[in-house]
Amino acid sequence: MTTTEYDLIVIGAGAVGENVADRAVRGGLSVALVEAELVGGECSYWACMPSKALLRSGTVLRAARSVSGASEAVTGEIDVAAVLKRRDSFTSEWNDEGQASWVEGAGIDLIRGHARFTGPREIDVTATDGTITHYTATHAVTVSTGSSALLPDVPGLAEAKPWTSREATSAQRIPARLVIIGGGVVAVEMATAYATLGSTVTLVSRGSLLATMEPFAGDLVGTSLTTMGVTVLTDVSPTSVDRDADGEVTVVLDGGKTIAADEVLVATGRTPRTDDLGLETIGLTAGDWLTVDDTMRVVDTSGQLVDGGWLYATGDVNHRALLTHQGKYQARAAGDVIAARAAGRPVSDGPWGSHVATADHEAVPQVTFSDPEVASVGLTAAAAAKAGYTTRVVDYEIGDVAGAAVHADGYKGTARMVVDEDRHVVLGVTFVGPDVGELVHAATIAVVGEVPIDRLWHAVPAYPTINEVWLRLLESYGRPADA
Repeated sequence: MTTTEYDLIVIGAGAVGENVADRAVRGGLSVALVEAELVGGECSYWACMPSKALLRSGTVLRAARSVSGASEAVTGEIDVAAVLKRRDSFTSEWNDEGQASWVEGAGIDLIRGHARFTGPREIDVTATDGTITHYTATHAVTVSTGSSALLPDVPGLAEAKPWTSREATSAQRIPARLVIIGGGVVAVEMATAYATLGSTVTLVSRGSLLATMEPFAGDLVGTSLTTMGVTVLTDVSPTSVDRDADGEVTVVLDGGKTIAADEVLVATGRTPRTDDLGLETIGLTAGDWLTVDDTMRVVDTSGQLVDGGWLYATGDVNHRALLTHQGKYQARAAGDVIAARAAGRPVSDGPWGSHVATADHEAVPQVTFSDPEVASVGLTAAAAAKAGYTTRVVDYEIGDVAGAAVHADGYKGTARMVVDEDRHVVLGVTFVGPDVGELVHAATIAVVGEVPIDRLWHAVPAYPTINEVWLRLLESYGRPADA
């Protein structure tokens, strides 16, 4: 007999939805997980994993060439077929049997099909054969449907059938010429990957590169891309795109310049996957981001809980921090909170305390896997000033650290620490340089833990590692005046 009533229904079986469901089941609830595509979602098949697999081989090759003794041993070029084969292994050839097996083993019921709300705590799921089954959630529904690539309103662009991040990370051939529209993380990562794999790449950005990060991040990454052979055009926008009968794409820029390519990749932002969920049946607007409180309950435009608080939203769809690790953090919190509320337990009695999701406001870590990498957490200097903090900004050249010199010949990179001068705690840290992604968790602990600067002096970095940059940042800052 098919079960049609559950304590919790989670719509979207990506990494975020899986975590909500798992935590709720561990809390004693019956849970259904609904998925219209592949179990494991965007990160597993079209984002985090395949994109990093595409990038890694080139990063390793350039790292070997940057160390004398190893560079002499590198005599060949990148093996494109091997890179794509390795990428495919990380996606399990776009087969989700392994992920589906994990769901079953976790005690979660997997329902395949497209979900739409029909009313409070009520959904219909349409299977691939057109069969519609009605389901009821006795306690809560969580929307974890993620986001999709935003297609800007450029004449001819949609008709040209551009690539989005999905096509770029799953491509089985490397175009000879690729135009990338955008200047954010996806744009610079894919420019790095495809230049390495042999494409002639042109990157077109309407502003600066990595504009939401510290300015030196975009500058250093832009210089590196140029060195790799990428043509980087900033402060310029496309005015039209056309694909002819032979498949050639022509991109016209606002200055009149034209670029011919075999493919065009759009990487200009994200839009929520809420347009066909039936949100209008529960008083919300289809296609909107879902605003949530710190326990992930959806609130309306006035800040009031939707219909008493049964509706939750986790991951990209709530627009707090469009990063898989942050979505999973929210999911763990939401799953625990939903289970606690279903059992009548105060949320504050759980491991999350009275304020549940607090690390997705001003303490978000992120790594951009360009070459050099950009690793950051917390607020930039500009964001901290805008938020009203009194700050001091300390910069240090990572290449001057002994560990960096050992790591790579001619190591180039910059570190920045933003300090709240009223409390003498770190508000934000940014590292740019080879392999700096491995430095960011120490910075995350300092920011999230609000570790006093005076106490950080006692966190002694091992020598000779790149982490010694922490000592140099502290030395440059000096002791707080009231320490």
